[in-house]
Amino acid sequence: MTNQKNTIRYVPLTSAYFSQVITLANQVHGEGYLDNDKLGQWTNKGIVKTINCSFVALLDNKLIGFRSTYSANQWPIDHWCSPTLWQVDRQKCCYFKCNTVDEKHRGLGIGKQLLQLAIEAAKQQGALAGISHLWQQSPNNSAVSYFTKCGGKLIKSHPDRWHEESKQGYQCILCGHDCHCDAAEMIIHFDNDLLE
Repeated sequence: MTNQKNTIRYVPLTSAYFSQVITLANQVHGEGYLDNDKLGQWTNKGIVKTINCSFVALLDNKLIGFRSTYSANQWPIDHWCSPTLWQVDRQKCCYFKCNTVDEKHRGLGIGKQLLQLAIEAAKQQGALAGISHLWQQSPNNSAVSYFTKCGGKLIKSHPDRWHEESKQGYQCILCGHDCHCDAAEMIIHFDNDLLE
């Protein structure tokens, strides 16, 4: 499996990859998680001055992972966010929307590389930090663990983060259409991230 690491290509997320991204996202996160319209909106929120903050990982032209990121000032800071605890100007924070790696290719550093690429692009756009909501019920809490290893700091825990979405068609792989999973609001400050 280590030989595959050398042949993995990372490129910006464009509409050419939407079909594969949607298939992988719904397989990993649950049916109804992502569709073409939603992914188009997500991708557009990550582009500023032709710099794209979202990326895909390809192995032999097959998509095996993706990272969707919103640029600073292009995402809604809602009641699931705690900007007074971020210790950075809210207008200088990007949002790490989704990171997904095919189960067969986990453990190769793909998620970390996708995050690093997103951080570098967001920094070019002027961001100083990135916020995310990590799925605390992921197997062995791997989402929070991975983000912590990449320099993420816990801000706050949010129960029932995806409950409304589950009532509107998203089918959580654990809870079905009545999701009560918790989200860990986390931040990475780019001046001292651990991804170097």
